[in-house]
Parts: sequence; structure tokens; C-alpha cells
Amino acid sequence: MKKNILKNSAVQTLISSLICILLGLLIGYVVLLFINPEGASEAILAVIKNFLNSSRANLRLKNLGNTLVKTAPLLMCSLSVLFAYKVGLFNIGAAGQFVVGSCACLIAALGFGWGWLPCMIFTLVVGAVYGAVVGLLKAYCNVNEVISGIMLNWIGLYGTNMILSSVKEPTSPYTLHLASDAPQAILPSLGLDKLFSNNRYVTVAIPLAIIIAIIIYVLLDKTKLGYELKATGNNKNAAKYAGMAEKRNIILTLAIAGALAALGGAFLYQTDYEQWSVTQSSVPGMGFNGIAAAFLGGLHPIGSIFASYFIQHITNGGGYVDLTKYSSQISDLISSLIIYLCAFVLFIKYAINSGIAKREEKQAQKLKPASDGADSGKGGEA
Repeated sequence: MKKNILKNSAVQTLISSLICILLGLLIGYVVLLFINPEGASEAILAVIKNFLNSSRANLRLKNLGNTLVKTAPLLMCSLSVLFAYKVGLFNIGAAGQFVVGSCACLIAALGFGWGWLPCMIFTLVVGAVYGAVVGLLKAYCNVNEVISGIMLNWIGLYGTNMILSSVKEPTSPYTLHLASDAPQAILPSLGLDKLFSNNRYVTVAIPLAIIIAIIIYVLLDKTKLGYELKATGNNKNAAKYAGMAEKRNIILTLAIAGALAALGGAFLYQTDYEQWSVTQSSVPGMGFNGIAAAFLGGLHPIGSIFASYFIQHITNGGGYVDLTKYSSQISDLISSLIIYLCAFVLFIKYAINSGIAKREEKQAQKLKPASDGADSGKGGEA
């Protein structure tokens, strides 16, 4: 029998992701039609085109760079969620770990005057410790990681607001600019800014995020440690029976996940692309969007690279919608619809596998009478 290409996991992920994307755009278009049918087509095209809406080539390159700048931290949050999920844990605390990482790099830069590399290392350590708290509660107190993660999201947010109040601008709630107050903490560009029309926000964060995604893939699928971590996630009792340190593996998993999400904060704020507002009353969506990017990418580190870019592409593209016809929140609505539907990737893959199994079962039943007849004929001759 010929091998069915639909059985390939990568093909299933691609088909499922495309279905979710198309459904999200379709529903978004229907919503636009209800609000104002005259500009619906132009609005949905503006979202899809993103930087291609710019009239000049240098502006298109610069805006593409802006999309990539925010893709890097989103990819790190996606890898954080993915890494924990592969080990049987749901790291909903990635949002809080992203916040704590943002706090760590900004206070190290603006408060301590450190350079970009010490700031990043400090961010990694703080994120790992914050993630390990969830792991300790899970391993030794059997506290569900979702509950403790959600609680720590809010603790991280309000703690960050208090800490960063010491390095904010005197007349605004925003933190000081790195470019003017701590230029040594800005990530180097290594000439990448010139590729995007001298966009100073484009830094080594983009290639570093891709390299880290490859490292996570190798760690999970090609190393003994990755095997042990996944075995612990599948069945910690069996892992313990096999001589694996199941508690250590749970703590280590969430520590690595915390470090990845925290590094996303450094990748965003150490470019000076944004400033933190100490009056912020909601957890940034970057960590939660990482969940969608992880599932849209089929829970594969390489797939998460493309999924993270797509989600950020759609989010930035919403800024080109004509605000004279639609409210400023319409871009968030469209991107939210697509992100929401990303959660159905695994369901669609399940539906594809179920359909293939039923089809093969029917084919097997059709072939069975013919083979039975041939066997009985041979028996009669004998």
C-alpha cells in the first residue's frame, strides 16, 4: 500500500494551521462586514499585507523590521510554553515570567548600569528562579502549575510596577529610555539594522531567538536529558521506577521554561522599542500569545518560529486598518480571533487522523472477503 502523506505529522500541522488561519480571517471579515460593509475588504487586506501597505521600499523594510523585533520575544514565550508542554506541564505562567524578565533587564540596565550581556544573564537567572517556584510547588506540594502560574503572573506584574517606579521618567509613568540613560544595555545590531533601512530596533535578538529554538529542538529530541524530561512528563511514577529523578526534572523543566519567557522580556525591552508603564494593571498579552504560537506551530520549535512571525504579522497589520471606518480595537479583535482559533490545531489533527483510520478500516474490510475467498480456494485444491 502507498504511504498516505496525510499521516505525516508535519503535513498535518501545516494543514491544521492553514485551516485555523483561514477560518480566523474569514470570521474577522464577517465581523468587519457587520460593522461597516463598505471598507471590509480593504480592512482585511490591510491586516494581511502589514508592512506591504507602505508605499516606499525603505518604509516597507523598516516596518518589516518592527514586526521582527516583536516576533523575537513572542517566539521565546512560545518556546517556554512548548518546552513545558512537551514535558507534560502547562506553563500558563509564561506571561508572568515575561514580566519578571522585563523587570530584571530594565532594573539591571537603568538601576545598576550594567551592560547588555550581564543584563541578559541576570534576566535568565531571575526567570529561571521564578519558574522554579512553580516547579517546587508542583514537585513537593502537588500544587497544579496552572493555579500557581496564574497567581505568580499577578505577583510579578505588581512587583515589577513597584520595582521599576525607581527608574521611571519624572513626569510620566514610563521607564527611562535606554538609548539616553543606559545605551550600554541596548542589544548590539551587528549590522542587521542596515538590512532594514537603518531600523535601530533590529538587533541580535532576532537571530538569537531562532538559534535558541533550534537548541530547544535538539535538547528535546536528540539528548538523554530531553528523553528523561519527556518521560517524566508522560508518567512520573514510571520515570521514578526507572531511576529518573522525577522531582528534579519537573523543577528543571519549569526553570528552563521560566528562563526562556524571561529572556523574551530582555529581547523586547533591551532594544528600547518599548518602555514599561508602572501604572500597568493587566499582564501583557505576549506571554498568552505564546500559547497560541506554540499550538499553531504544532508544538514544534521550528514550527513556532513561523507561527510566532505570523501572529505578530497579523497583530502589526491591524495598525493599518482605516480608523475613520472602524474603531482602534478592531485590529485587536481580528488578531484575537485568529489567535483563539490557533487552539484548534490539535483538534483538527485529531480529526484528520480519525478520518484516515476510518478510511483504512473500510479498505481493509473490502479486501478481507477477497483474501478469504482466495484462501478457501487454495484449501479446496489441497
